[in-house]
Amino acid sequence: MSAASIRSLSKSKQTARIVIIGAGTAGIAAATRLLEQGFKNVLLLEAEDRIGGRINTIPFADNVIDLGAQWCHGEVGNVVYERVKDLNLLETTEGHYETFRCVRSNKEVLSDEVADNLKSIAFNSIPERQTELTDYKGSLGDYLTQKYWKELEKLPAINQTIAEEFLENFHKFESSVEAADHLYEVSGRGHLEYWLCEGELLLNWRDKGYKSFLRLLMQSKQNNPDDLGVLKGRVLLNKRIAQINWTGADEVLIRCWNGEVLTADHVICTVSLGVLKEQHSQLFVPALPEAKVRAIKGLKLGTVDKLFLEYALPPLPKDWPGFCCLWLAEDLQELRSSARFWLESVFGFYPVSYQPRLLQGWIIGEHARHMETLTEEQVLEGLLWLFRKFLPFDVPQPVRCLRTQWHANPNFRGSYTFRTTMADELRTGAWDLEAPLLDIGGRPRLQFAGEASHKHYYSTVHGAAETGWREADRLNSYYRSKTAQL
Repeated sequence: MSAASIRSLSKSKQTARIVIIGAGTAGIAAATRLLEQGFKNVLLLEAEDRIGGRINTIPFADNVIDLGAQWCHGEVGNVVYERVKDLNLLETTEGHYETFRCVRSNKEVLSDEVADNLKSIAFNSIPERQTELTDYKGSLGDYLTQKYWKELEKLPAINQTIAEEFLENFHKFESSVEAADHLYEVSGRGHLEYWLCEGELLLNWRDKGYKSFLRLLMQSKQNNPDDLGVLKGRVLLNKRIAQINWTGADEVLIRCWNGEVLTADHVICTVSLGVLKEQHSQLFVPALPEAKVRAIKGLKLGTVDKLFLEYALPPLPKDWPGFCCLWLAEDLQELRSSARFWLESVFGFYPVSYQPRLLQGWIIGEHARHMETLTEEQVLEGLLWLFRKFLPFDVPQPVRCLRTQWHANPNFRGSYTFRTTMADELRTGAWDLEAPLLDIGGRPRLQFAGEASHKHYYSTVHGAAETGWREADRLNSYYRSKTAQL
């Protein structure tokens, strides 16, 4: 038996060195679970200058805002909800995302009757558990569009042009849910495999923000926002990784961009799918197995950005619970030939809970990635132009404008994951991304966690948390079985 094998067999929970790449939800969930299970040598390396990953709660205006994950989606089977349900941290969000006004680019506001009919048809077209998706080969866009027009035939009084404009907006709205550039790249069959937690889908964090969940995992002191709780001394910030070398028989070598080298017995990699897409060929030595590369290529991390406008007073009339933008064909054609073309994918603006002076807008896809490259002044100028184009009343000058840049950040390269039609063609999915890389003796050496690696709850915080616990439990099971063998 080699010296490396002997050293490996001698490792225990007390001596095994575990390095977790990324201090987002998955990384924090894995680290805190490992400590609960008795592991002593746990270290998190975080590329950013903060913890949280795609949870990023910041002070803003009258309270806080979430630049990343914003809601707890569902109650039944949702581990986030289960952890906080008795702590008075969550409540149902106002109905802005259902009761919004529909405004055309000629300032015409759709009547409540027409708008409600179109919303009902569109929302009912979304496949949740429809059996017809079981053998469906097409995209979610194909499915939703066909069902929308079929249902619309039952309401012949609705103007066809307006129905087309609304469908285009609804596609953008639903693309933001999926994080897709458009719904025609989203797998229809894969949508069936996504598990929707029953209960309220838009639970907001009152006046505390999503960081409340991470603080709970870390057992942080409530009166100290910088307290890392059980992770104190175990998180190294600004540690961007250049290479993970898992070729040796004994330990894994982790090389940081600043030249620092660390060693570990086990590495749990929780970096985003976007980072994996961009860096996997240089990041891992030796190269990842073909099945994992196929999953990285087939799945997609899309871009969804937020636009926050702060005003001195609430900016919308009291009877306006937000609005969506319906483009007339001639106006859209003119927009596309202008420098403001990116505004096509700004689909709506809505109030923010506990922030009466804010409007929150949403933008998706390629246009969001372009928006990220503009100055904040250019973004604000575009949004003010959009308001003048659509709204039948004047909106005051905002005090401040803030936009997110999830794709431009090299430590994320996007917002969250969806399953593509390409993944269907490649016959791959989260199961290939999840698969750990083991040594010849079955020891997990390189493991993968994060929302993209969850087969059913991808794109969610509760999915990310579950994957962190999954990988911690994998290591725990390995050491328990090793101890039993001894």
